[in-house]
Amino acid sequence: MSFNFYETHNLLMAVEQLNPPTTFLRNRYFPTNAASDIFSTNDVLVEYRDGTKRVAPFVAPRKGGVTMLRSSYEVQRFEPPRVAPRRILTIDDLNKRGFGEALLSQHTPEMRQRALILKDAQELSEMITRREEAMAAEVMQTNACVMKHIADDVDVYDEKHIKFFSESSNPAQYTPSGSWSADYTGVLGDLSAMARLLTSRGLGATDLIVGADVADAMLANREIQRLLDLKNYEIGRIDPSVLGNGATHITTLNAKGRQINVICYDEEYTEGSDTKPYIDPKSVILTAPGAGRTLYGAVSQVEQGDGLFHTYTGTRVPKYLSNAEGDTRTLTLTSCPLMIPNNKNPFIVAKVLA
Repeated sequence: MSFNFYETHNLLMAVEQLNPPTTFLRNRYFPTNAASDIFSTNDVLVEYRDGTKRVAPFVAPRKGGVTMLRSSYEVQRFEPPRVAPRRILTIDDLNKRGFGEALLSQHTPEMRQRALILKDAQELSEMITRREEAMAAEVMQTNACVMKHIADDVDVYDEKHIKFFSESSNPAQYTPSGSWSADYTGVLGDLSAMARLLTSRGLGATDLIVGADVADAMLANREIQRLLDLKNYEIGRIDPSVLGNGATHITTLNAKGRQINVICYDEEYTEGSDTKPYIDPKSVILTAPGAGRTLYGAVSQVEQGDGLFHTYTGTRVPKYLSNAEGDTRTLTLTSCPLMIPNNKNPFIVAKVLA
């Protein structure tokens, strides 16, 4: 039997071999466990619970033990949004010289098509990755996610909401006592209060994610500069280092004994004609690595080969269609991701600049 490169199973193996762009927010705060977070159904289980700091009780010698009930948690079924960019390959694309190809190349259209399809798969996967990063940023900043489902008209969409709190507004917000200007003296106090909102529930508070504006404001803050100049008191240190993917560790501050890494993340993405930052330049987020995770629902699609529905599990599922009448081939890459917190309110957000 001849090898058909364009069958979904073969394309799926090829797509899995591509090196997707790593992303800071998704990888650090929403890792995926392949054994439990990639579902074989279209909907996924969304479960999270309250943090707890319960202590074991004292027990009389002849009592034997005291029964401790397990912490309750919330479970909901939710169908993740479908992200499905596609690209059309025409005979015109194959007849002309490709990007990076030699000027007098001897490549035929047949030789170019596989290379172009793999290149398209790489670029489509990168687009999905940026959407995942934008979803991660939205969950961290709003404790919710708004998904705009587009049909035939790109200007008409159906909004679906998922939020991880039951209150009327996001309870994971902190209001600082003032703007973090150069003369403001309450930065460490605000950091300590924000950390307390997490540590009081047994959650980690190690990373402060900031945009470029807040990073500049913190480094220009006179109180922080004065404390960093003290020789006998380790209030913090400035040791800039690159974490990759647009993130930079700019300093570590000591907020009442808690070592908090200040990480500047000023990456942007393009949606339509607008360029947007992942993180609000005037806000900060306090959290810890692994505070959430990324779930993936299964993808069901009709295959051109047999005209039947097939269901695939994975983070990226390709679909290939050919149109003999129009001399075109279409590659669609589909993913159904959903970012969720592991505990209630693990991301404390504050707007610190006016």
